Amino acid sequence: MAILFAYSASVQLNDPDWYFWFPLYTLAFAVNLINCKRTSHSRRIRQITKTALSLALFLLVKVVTEDVITEKVGVFSLDLTHRVVREKIGNGLVIASMILQLQASSSKSKQKKKFIDFGMATTATFGYGLPFWFFTIQKGEIKI
Repeated sequence: MAILFAYSASVQLNDPDWYFWFPLYTLAFAVNLINCKRTSHSRRIRQITKTALSLALFLLVKVVTEDVITEKVGVFSLDLTHRVVREKIGNGLVIASMILQLQASSSKSKQKKKFIDFGMATTATFGYGLPFWFFTIQKGEIKI
């Protein structure tokens, strides 16, 4: 997930509202990179994770509100040609990842760690699989 969030942060620099998205993906990248080998129980890392989660929730409300007002695509649409759909999916990936990171940092149980690892694998599979499927199999094109 760290690689996906690093890439997402890098492509935000040409976005008109990059000042929202760049910090979100950078924080998510940092948390996932720090916790990729072992889960950090540091209080500071938990604060960064909570900050990223809060920012993601704020931006999700912003994007969903924009989608409802403009009525271009549905709230649950997976049509990646539209910017608001890509932003909603990116937010969803950050939210899922940060919740799993918070769960991992507070859990000592090996059983719960397996569920968290499965959740991270599922999130990563969705994060990499959906764009691959959409742009190679569906041959979709991005609308600006």
